[in-house]
Amino acid sequence: MYYAKEAFIFLFMNGPRADDYLETEPGERRLSKPLAKAVNLLEEAAKEQEPDALFLLAELNFYGNYTHPRNYKQAFRKYSDLASLDGNSSAQHMVGFMYATGIGGAVERDQAKALMYHTFSALEGNTKSQMTTAFRHHSGIGTPRNCNEAAYWYKHVADKAIAWSRSGPPGGQTVQKESYKIADEKGGVYGEGASVVSSGVHANKAGPNSDSHAAFDDVLEYLDLMSRKGDLKATFSLGRLNYEGSRTMKRNLKTARYYFRLVARKYWAKDGSVIMEDSGIGKVASKAAGYLGRMALRGEGMEQSFEKALVWFKRGLANGDALCQYELGLMYLHGFGVRKDPVTAADYFKEAANQDFASAQTYLGQLFLDQGDIPTATRYFDLAARHGHIEAFYHLAEISNNGIGRERSCGMATAYYKLVAEKAEPIHSSLNEANDAYEDGDMETALVNYMMAAEQGYEAAQANVAYILDGHRSFLSLDSLLSWKKHRNSLQNTILALIYWTRSAKQSNIDSMVKMGDYYLGGFGVEADMEKAATCYQTAAETHQSAQALWNLGYIHENGIGVEQDFHLAKRFYDQALETNQEAYLPVKMALIKLRMRSFWNTITHGKVNSIQPEPDNKKDWSFSEWMSNFLEDHHPYYNTADDDDDFVDPSSDPMPGGDDYIDDIDESIIESLIILGLAGALAFLVYYRQQRQNSHRREMERQQQQQQGGLPAPPQQPPAQEPPLPGQQPDGGFFPPPGDPNYGQWIAGGIGQ
Repeated sequence: MYYAKEAFIFLFMNGPRADDYLETEPGERRLSKPLAKAVNLLEEAAKEQEPDALFLLAELNFYGNYTHPRNYKQAFRKYSDLASLDGNSSAQHMVGFMYATGIGGAVERDQAKALMYHTFSALEGNTKSQMTTAFRHHSGIGTPRNCNEAAYWYKHVADKAIAWSRSGPPGGQTVQKESYKIADEKGGVYGEGASVVSSGVHANKAGPNSDSHAAFDDVLEYLDLMSRKGDLKATFSLGRLNYEGSRTMKRNLKTARYYFRLVARKYWAKDGSVIMEDSGIGKVASKAAGYLGRMALRGEGMEQSFEKALVWFKRGLANGDALCQYELGLMYLHGFGVRKDPVTAADYFKEAANQDFASAQTYLGQLFLDQGDIPTATRYFDLAARHGHIEAFYHLAEISNNGIGRERSCGMATAYYKLVAEKAEPIHSSLNEANDAYEDGDMETALVNYMMAAEQGYEAAQANVAYILDGHRSFLSLDSLLSWKKHRNSLQNTILALIYWTRSAKQSNIDSMVKMGDYYLGGFGVEADMEKAATCYQTAAETHQSAQALWNLGYIHENGIGVEQDFHLAKRFYDQALETNQEAYLPVKMALIKLRMRSFWNTITHGKVNSIQPEPDNKKDWSFSEWMSNFLEDHHPYYNTADDDDDFVDPSSDPMPGGDDYIDDIDESIIESLIILGLAGALAFLVYYRQQRQNSHRREMERQQQQQQGGLPAPPQQPPAQEPPLPGQQPDGGFFPPPGDPNYGQWIAGGIGQ
């Protein structure tokens, strides 16, 4: 697809080179008369050292506002003048940013100066610089790593984040996450099926007709159709989607209220009486009542009314709805329309917390913390943190940083403070502007804003910057065939891309770690270093999630790139790549075919490379007596152990659940049953053979008696040699008296001497 698209552009959509992105020396552009007049007035004021004029001119040149052409060098000069004039924190932040990135060639990158300016800005209270300074101390950028400094600055931002989160209507602000990786929209850095995000355990294994492949608009259309048919769950889902919103769907509170009320009217009459007793409808209606009460409590989509909120919460409480329980606890805790009663609030919080409601767990933890019960409070905070609750993270950070009830842990405190700070995106990040610009196709604006967020430590922003700057998404690019395309996109900056791939990889992005290896392997933006490339691939492979990393390890071991050449080890890595991702079947099999040919040639020519060796057979050849002894003493090998649970087949991937594929996986316990059946059959055969011998002997005796009674002499027979009878043995060889013997009656009665 990549080459087809490039070929189409080459044949039908090529054209002369347009202006470069991030140009160092942009061409002269004529300004409109109003804009030119405004710029002249600002320039005159700037000569008089007017701070506002300097700031506006810097912003015009940096962001290109009001159709003003971007000029990063001019922007740097204005920001520097303003920072030197009165220590303006925003100007210092921008100067630090430009030193850190060297954007547009305005200034040479200098991480030490970047940290200095960000520190000055942070001391003035600039939240963006506080985030940046904290991340630099946390990661050791331009300075040695310092956990205490990182915790100090992250705490400053976390305090502001919590204050912002608690502001606004009852229950705090609604946090909308804006950070996401743009590469994930295309299946990941390496594409669908090759990247970690879209392969292995993260692959979409649903069938082609499953709704897992449906677009968001299609899901909305389907829910709307089911809602019109009377499906209350679909109606409630539509209300919730409109209430919570998402990155691709803005909140619509009036529409949400409409759907929630539709659900509620199916269960309750106007006077609050239940129309129809149905547990299924009642649960859905109670959830809708919880959201209607929340909207009334917070004044969302309607006028704020504590009375209406209380009515809806009590209705939902009848069916044990967790949201209603939590919101009632909130009302009693703060006295919203009811008497202030922390004890009653705690009871409601506990009921909701027992249903794993994160906000209730957080408030319950706060109540225990106020009473000095640190272990119980920490337990509830940990439970809420599983759901990513910002307040829970903040309290855990405070407990770890101050050593409350435990030994102080700077690392844990820093990690929690960082999570809290990054959740309050609206107060300091430019991710929203970056996303909007990227969706509008304004790549330069998107890049600048992503870089600002990346400098603050957002891993998603770092991956986005590296992805935009990456000029090596294809091993063979058609750009080399197009003379103007070689210079068309100055956004492809391999040196800066490697910097952000590295920072993203340090925050546990596996695909970014593999990309680092690619850059060191190919010498992109850095001197080629095969050992570092191998280290990157090995680090990514140890997670057992990247088939690409395992395949690359197989390749470098096959060819001896940065490591000792070893065909056998290369085969192992290729096999592990296929085990990690079944979609790698074709490239792995092709690589194995080539590898086996090379290994065969190496073997017959007595090469020095370690060829592919047969896997050792660890099974011991037992004799029959050893096998029988082990079978009788230890039967465990014939039963599935708990370790076999790791090899179960996912029922969702079973082509025919409950089908006839059991033949392929015979239970080893059947072997024991077959052995028992064989022994039983042998015993039955011996009994049958003994009976036949007795019958034959009886028939022979009857024939001899008939011949004697008929006067016919019996044919002479040579009596067989017999052993002397044992004491008490009868003439026929038995030990029991036959019928007619005087001792027969005593034997029957048990009268024989014992």
